[in-house]
Amino acid sequence: MPGPVQSIERAAAILRLLAQGSGRLGLTEIANSLGLARGTAHGILRTLQLVGFVEQDEATGKYQLGAALLHLGTSYLDVNELRSRAINWADALAARSGEAVRIGTHLQGKVLVVHHVFRPDDSLQTLDVGMLLPMHATAIGKVLLAYDANAAAAQQDAVQDGELEQFTRRTVRTRREMSRMLATVREHGWASDVDEAGMGEAGVAAPIRGYGGLVVGAMGISGATERICDSGGRPRPELVGYVRDAARAVSRDLGASRW
Repeated sequence: MPGPVQSIERAAAILRLLAQGSGRLGLTEIANSLGLARGTAHGILRTLQLVGFVEQDEATGKYQLGAALLHLGTSYLDVNELRSRAINWADALAARSGEAVRIGTHLQGKVLVVHHVFRPDDSLQTLDVGMLLPMHATAIGKVLLAYDANAAAAQQDAVQDGELEQFTRRTVRTRREMSRMLATVREHGWASDVDEAGMGEAGVAAPIRGYGGLVVGAMGISGATERICDSGGRPRPELVGYVRDAARAVSRDLGASRW
């Protein structure tokens, strides 16, 4: 039997991405979300447009699902499936890193925590499942903003005065700062937060991908800054490696062959 056809996987991922949001997405937003070159994404979109699966707004140049595909719905991966596929890997990451592990997805401009593994020690901890976290001040949220165009659009819509909510002096506040930050996340393939959501707190996260490379969530660790970071305030490389390995393992279970 022949192997999977990459171009079809990518086309399916574009359709799922457009099906998730209520608005239209531009070429750059689509390419960034799926980790594709602009030329590659444009070629696939032109083909989808020719067969009627995608429509392009003449005024803005943005894309949306064609009328024949609107019945696809708003999401292809149930939160329960994401949680069930990630449980074993999350437990292993907590044991390996010695830190708490959270898995999150985008919900109305926030990070919804869908799974939480306690730090493996005897300290008193509170379960975070169901909690909504700020996207621009958490590692998990930064991953979703970098790779999920719908999450990024929701964040932009929520900011009316040009500045983001500040939690500490290190919190990213402006759209320009956020754009630079997200470019760095896409370049490195992971995100961190250091004293941004709260002083003395830090985290590292990486994307969880499904079929075609579509980001369906993020997995990360969180804990005290002195444990997560080295003396220079940078996340410890071994912890970054643990997080990326775990996220890639979940992604493979979900069918993302490239990761």
